[in-house]
Amino acid sequence: MSFTNVGTTNAGVFTASAGGAMTAVPTMDAGGIQTGGAFLVSELEKRDPMIRKPLTSVTYPRDIVIQSGGGWVDYVSAMSVAYGLTGGAGASPVTAGGSNGIPVVQASVDKGVFKAHTFAAALRVMWQDMQRANYIGRSLDNLLQDGVRMAYDKHMDQNTYVGVEEYKTTGLVNRPDATETTAAATGTSSGTAWSTKTPDQILSDVNTALLTVWAANGYDLSAIPNHILLPYEQYNYIMTTKVTDLATETIYDFLMKNNVAAKNGGDLFIGATAWCKGAGTGSSDRMVVYVNHERFVKEDELVPLSRIMSQPNVENVCYDTAYMANISEVQLFYPTSILYMDKI
Repeated sequence: MSFTNVGTTNAGVFTASAGGAMTAVPTMDAGGIQTGGAFLVSELEKRDPMIRKPLTSVTYPRDIVIQSGGGWVDYVSAMSVAYGLTGGAGASPVTAGGSNGIPVVQASVDKGVFKAHTFAAALRVMWQDMQRANYIGRSLDNLLQDGVRMAYDKHMDQNTYVGVEEYKTTGLVNRPDATETTAAATGTSSGTAWSTKTPDQILSDVNTALLTVWAANGYDLSAIPNHILLPYEQYNYIMTTKVTDLATETIYDFLMKNNVAAKNGGDLFIGATAWCKGAGTGSSDRMVVYVNHERFVKEDELVPLSRIMSQPNVENVCYDTAYMANISEVQLFYPTSILYMDKI
């Protein structure tokens, strides 16, 4: 028995195929729309409660000490002192009988000044959108607050690593006063890239950088570099590549066991950041080696991101909310404590 187009309903057209099976074709005629069928169809959906936000990453809290407090200031200052002894500290302090004078210690006090700037962003929620949001159970205000926070984190990430070029500030990966900028040594394959080098040659690059900074810091034990930043490609390469085909140890494990910092009682961290990619000379990839401690380098969050004020705006039928923060540039107190190695 076979028949088709046996009738119509507000929900669509029903047909029957051979064998008598009834199927509904999801179409909507004018009658269905007028009697509420369109509303019924729109309700027959599963709404995913997850809101998918933009994909992004920030790593600045990991790579620098951030101190809070200080207020709405334009500059941050830090004091430093240098000492001198008449005749030097070698034979000059040695005295003998009949000596009529001793060397005098002198101190030279200096003040470093670093810029601070204000971060400001506003969010606006239209009144009618607030009323509509009541029907869906979501807060537009909270949604936009997440956007402000993301903008702030992205700004802090840039401020930490490269600074703000328009205001002539720099960050961890582009300091002009760093110890020195060198190219990685050439490996056996006549290349400097780590992907073409042996684990021993990569270790040599790391230890050369560590020793150069430590020597520039007068071999002070508190000034052994403890932080290395790499582009993601090089970082993932050493994390996943084994030392040999038969070994279970990766190049990363090999570096962590045999680096100069670990052998002298230090604790080395190796991490990845997108800001090292193309940051070197000729847009080459850069390795950043430095001492990550507030004595050597830090950043001030003078006023953390705060909700400053909120008020209705009658002219535009909305509510406006302002968020602000006060932030310093990266403060490098010992330029000898950071070094760049390019073309890795």
